[in-house]
Amino acid sequence: MATATDFKDYYTILGVSKTATPEEIKRAYRKLARKYHPDLNPGDKSAEAKFKDLNEANEVLSDPENRQKYDRFGQHWNQVGQGGSPPPARGSTVSTEDFDQYGDFDSFINDLLGGMRGQSRRQTQRTATGGFDGFGDGFRSQAPAPDTEAAIALTFSEAFHGVQKRLQLDEETINVRIPAGAKPGSRIRLKGKGRPSPFSPQRGDLYLTIEVLPHTFFRFEGDDLVCDIPIRPDEAVLGAQISVPTPDGSVTVKVPKGVRSGQSLRLRGKGWTLPKGGRGDLFAKLQIVTPKDLSAIEQEYYEKIQANTSFNPRADLEEIKL
Repeated sequence: MATATDFKDYYTILGVSKTATPEEIKRAYRKLARKYHPDLNPGDKSAEAKFKDLNEANEVLSDPENRQKYDRFGQHWNQVGQGGSPPPARGSTVSTEDFDQYGDFDSFINDLLGGMRGQSRRQTQRTATGGFDGFGDGFRSQAPAPDTEAAIALTFSEAFHGVQKRLQLDEETINVRIPAGAKPGSRIRLKGKGRPSPFSPQRGDLYLTIEVLPHTFFRFEGDDLVCDIPIRPDEAVLGAQISVPTPDGSVTVKVPKGVRSGQSLRLRGKGWTLPKGGRGDLFAKLQIVTPKDLSAIEQEYYEKIQANTSFNPRADLEEIKL
């Protein structure tokens, strides 16, 4: 996360305007995260650095509260903490009149310390090097350490099989094990790896939100794993045995006679890894694909079918009108 001495323009990093909607920010992040993901750019330090910046930018701009602070305070946004104003210069003193956006001092303390309120309303001074005059060490030690939110992008394969990732947190490198079956939006808690509390040596927790990069074939629809399978018109009419890819290899599936385009075949136990073990189901959506180029014999037989068929799929539409 950027600091006051290492300011980064998160909007420029994601290639969006400052008026971008949350959905536009999400789409931009996912597109660029896939492009610069380290697994897709092995050994490319530039891509690795870009990927880190993208995660950093997404962490801030996808959070409405953090984005509001960033838009308001710029390079000082992260030093605002929960108090509502950028930090003063070292050694300087700031009185409560500088926090006029709060209705009273209790509101300021409640915002700053996440719900803790002072015992009285009085003029109190905050210094850049000290605490709050009038409050003892016992008060400081009760302040909760702030938690931190971050996103981590995984390929479909990593999310399906599970993976161990190495993360750089300030000056500390940690290894994080992502269990098999992680889904988009899943959260992993790293206890004691968040930001330190300004009032005690305690650190908050780090929560990693899983982002699963798009796959060229498989996709999620809700909790289901889905894929599209093209079939020929004759296979749809007569039925067929076809090969369908699954996450761990292809299997042979029977297509029944008379299937429709868009109809799904359910492959039990061939879907996503479940958190408690086992596998979910894979749904193969059939897409009837017509040939563009016909051989002479194909042309002849399609013409014979057309001339002799009694099937009219539009029979029920003949009486429809307004």
